[in-house]
Amino acid sequence: GCVLVVSVVEQLAQWHNSTVKAAMERLCNYIPGKYQIIRHMLCCIDREMNADVVCHSLKLCKQDPGQQLCHLYLPPKVSWFSTIFKATDCGSFMGFSSICAFPLLANLCEKIKYVIRNKLPFEDFDGDKFSTFPTLRGYHWRGRDCNDKNTTVYPGRRPDNWDVKIDSNCNGIWGVDPKDGIPYEEKFCKGADSQGVMLLGDSAGAHFHIPPEWMTVTQMSAKSFANLPMAFTDELDWPQFSEITGFLNSTIGGWTDSLYLRLRRRNRCNHRDLQNISQNGGSSGNLLYLIKSLARNQLLDNPAIVIYATIGNDVCNGNRDTLSHMTTPKEMFSSVVEALRYLDSRLPNGSHVILTGLVDGRFLWDNLHDRYHPLGQLNRDVTYSQLYSFLDCLQVSPCSGWLTPNETLRNLTSERALQLSNVLKEIARSEKFANFDIFYMDFPLRQTAEEWRRMGGEPWQLIEPVDGFHPSQIAAALGTSITWEKALREWPQVLGKENPFNDQIEAIFKDQGGH
Repeated sequence: GCVLVVSVVEQLAQWHNSTVKAAMERLCNYIPGKYQIIRHMLCCIDREMNADVVCHSLKLCKQDPGQQLCHLYLPPKVSWFSTIFKATDCGSFMGFSSICAFPLLANLCEKIKYVIRNKLPFEDFDGDKFSTFPTLRGYHWRGRDCNDKNTTVYPGRRPDNWDVKIDSNCNGIWGVDPKDGIPYEEKFCKGADSQGVMLLGDSAGAHFHIPPEWMTVTQMSAKSFANLPMAFTDELDWPQFSEITGFLNSTIGGWTDSLYLRLRRRNRCNHRDLQNISQNGGSSGNLLYLIKSLARNQLLDNPAIVIYATIGNDVCNGNRDTLSHMTTPKEMFSSVVEALRYLDSRLPNGSHVILTGLVDGRFLWDNLHDRYHPLGQLNRDVTYSQLYSFLDCLQVSPCSGWLTPNETLRNLTSERALQLSNVLKEIARSEKFANFDIFYMDFPLRQTAEEWRRMGGEPWQLIEPVDGFHPSQIAAALGTSITWEKALREWPQVLGKENPFNDQIEAIFKDQGGH
C-alpha cells in the first residue's frame, strides 16, 4: 500500500511537471476525506527517494533478519543501508491500529473490524441478517430488506398469507387483485418454483477489484476516487457486479451478467433473493466459519441454489514453502463434507448445491508476466513479473505457487488444484443429502477464454489489471453465460421452470410505482 501511494505521487509529479509537494496536494484533493496518512509520507518523498526506500524507512515493509531488501523498482545507486538511514527521521507506522487512530478513519475502522469478524450486515436493526444499507455487508451482499424493523420480513421467505397486506419476502409482489379478489402473490407465484441463489466463495466470488484509475496518473482525476469510500466499506469487493449475485449495471468495465439476474428473469418472483457469503482469502477450511452467516430458515423460506466456489485459496498462499501449506485432498474432503452437512441442516427441502472446481492458475503467468502493470505504464518500468516477485519477497503474494517464474512450481500447484477438484467431483458423485441434490462443475476458464477470443478479445483482459490475479468483470459476465448454458443443458431441474406470468408481474409492478 505504501509503495503504491508513493509511486503514484512520484508519477503525478512527473506527469504534471510539478514538485512532489504539489503532486501530493493534487492527490489529496482527489481523495475524499483527505486521508491524513498520505501526508505523513511527504517528508521522505521530498528527498527524491524512490518508493521502496520511503516505505522501508517508515518500517511498513516486512523484513526478515538477513533477508535481501524487497523492492519493486531498481535499487538506488548508493547502498540501501545508507539511503534508508538518511530517511529514518521520517518516523514509522505501527500498522492498522495506528492508521485507525486518525480521527477520520477511527469510526470506519471499527465498522470494518465488526464486519470482518462477523460477516453480517453492520446496519441490521431487526437482526434478520438483511439490511437497507448497501455496504458493510449490506444489500450489495444480500437482497435488500424492505422492512428493517420487522424480523419476519426479509428476502427469500415463503409469502406470509400470500402477502395480502404486506410484502413479507421483499420481492415487490403483494396485495389483492381487485378484479377477482385473488392475492397477486398467489396468482403469479404459487407453484412457480421460487428459489434464491447463494454463493459460498472467496475473493473471486466476492469480485475483488482495485480500480486501475487509482494508480494510472495519465487518467487520474477527482472522479477516479469517487467510489473509494464505497470500495473500502465493501472490503474492495464488488458483489453487486459479480458472476453469481450481481444485480447492478457495472461501473468497473465490462457488463453485469449473473446467475441471480438470469433466475430473476426466469421467474420474477425471485426478486431480491440473493446472498453472497464470500470473503477475501476464503478456502474450504475457513468457509466452515463463514457459512454460519448464511440466512435461511428451513421451515419458512424458499429453497435455494447454492454455489460452493473456493477456486484458488486451497492451493494459494504467500509462504515461501508454499506447497507444504496447501490443502491436502483428505483435508478438502473433510471440510467440504462438513460444510454440506451444515447446509443440509439449514436449507429448505428441494434446494440444490453446485460444487465448482479449482481454477488452473497457470493462465495468469502465461498471459501477464511480460506485460506492464498500471504502475509501470508511464515509465515502462514495472512488469507483472516484477510485481509478483516483489509481493513474493514480502510474503504477501496472493499465490506464490502460480505467480512465479518457476515453471515446475506452477505445474505442481496446478497438479494439486486438479487433485482437489477431483475430490469435489467425487463428493458430488457419491455423497447424498436429505434436503438438496448435488452437482459438480469445472471452473469454466478455458471456455471463457475461447469465447472471449471469438469476440475479438485478448486473454489478458480476463484478469484484473491491478492485482494480476482475479477474474475481471468481462470474465465474470462470460462465465455466467457458460455456467447457465451448462445448467440448462444438463441440470434443467436446478434452474426451475420459467414463470408464464412474468410480463403481468412487471406491468402491475410498474403501475404501482415500483422500481
